[in-house]
Amino acid sequence: MFLVLCLLSLVSAKFYEVKLEKLTNEAFIDRLHQKTFYSDGAKTHKYDSFFKNVKGSGDITIDDFQNAQYYGQVGVGTPAQTFNVVYDTGSANLWVPNKDCGFRCITKHKYDHSKSSTYQKNGTIFKIQYGSGPVAGFVSQDVATLGKFQVKNQGFAEITDVKGLGLGYAIGHFDGICGLGWDTISVDGILTPFHGLLNEKTLDEPVFAFFLGNKGPGALTLGGLNPDHYSGNISYVPLNHETYWSIPLEGMTVSGNSYTTATNAIVDTGTSLLAGPAADVAKLAKAVGATALMKGEYSIPCDGDAPDIVFRLNGQDFALAKEDYVLNSGGQCIWGVMGIDLPPQVGWILGDVFIRKYYTVFDWGKKRVGFAKSA
Repeated sequence: MFLVLCLLSLVSAKFYEVKLEKLTNEAFIDRLHQKTFYSDGAKTHKYDSFFKNVKGSGDITIDDFQNAQYYGQVGVGTPAQTFNVVYDTGSANLWVPNKDCGFRCITKHKYDHSKSSTYQKNGTIFKIQYGSGPVAGFVSQDVATLGKFQVKNQGFAEITDVKGLGLGYAIGHFDGICGLGWDTISVDGILTPFHGLLNEKTLDEPVFAFFLGNKGPGALTLGGLNPDHYSGNISYVPLNHETYWSIPLEGMTVSGNSYTTATNAIVDTGTSLLAGPAADVAKLAKAVGATALMKGEYSIPCDGDAPDIVFRLNGQDFALAKEDYVLNSGGQCIWGVMGIDLPPQVGWILGDVFIRKYYTVFDWGKKRVGFAKSA
């Protein structure tokens, strides 16, 4: 059984140095059949001249579970209660399980606000709709600690009902989510933790960057870039929406032939694979020699050649070779692309399969995403 982690925040109407440690493909190949989606929306906040006062950069240690879940620690409260969270650029809220979450959270770290001297009650009902069902709780405020940085009055959700996440949550190694998207997709209009760090004026630059290691640790750097993790120049692509980290997709080809009708892509650290419109993915599968399994998944021969898949972004080509898009486990190979019918404003999801190949910079201040070859 396979588990694909996909925490993209789906919206209706208006659309609405972290160290990453890689586990084997074997465990991932055992779990790929669960998919979840994230939801809701609110307001926008603008990048401002206060960034001239920011003053640091730093790292958070993150682990990689089965090539499907990259997660790291967040502290909530005083003293800090520590949680493993998925750092997810496809959503925009911080949530952790409440101490009364029930048996579905029995193996999870749980937040107890009675043990925090900086807890502030809010109590607003908090609901998120996933593809498999709802997740709910209530809003609170407390100190949030991300690496060496703190946000003094971070709004977050204490989750009491996680049944909407199903098996994916029960068997996962993460306790909650730390959204790194834009405030426009934040439930209840709560500022994202990264926006909170910018308001605290503690970062050198209003950027963060992901390096996903392929057989060892990786890193998420807050407030700057780490040149040890990439080679060559960074190619930037301007955002076309301040919702998800959404960029124009100029083309996706194999051997010079186009295999996509979509004109948009979401760069999403919370999605394990590449994902695209089901019809496009079916055609692409034939071009690379992949065979349909079930629920949008495909197998592919482990041996033999297969052509590159090339994404064109802002006039630059970003190629994925067969070794980049195939997951091999003891002679069984899974194609790292899934067909999912998503709203047209999403198009393709450039998930961890893409981000492992390309060091990815999320530039909040200049509203762009940058890519360079991972070192």
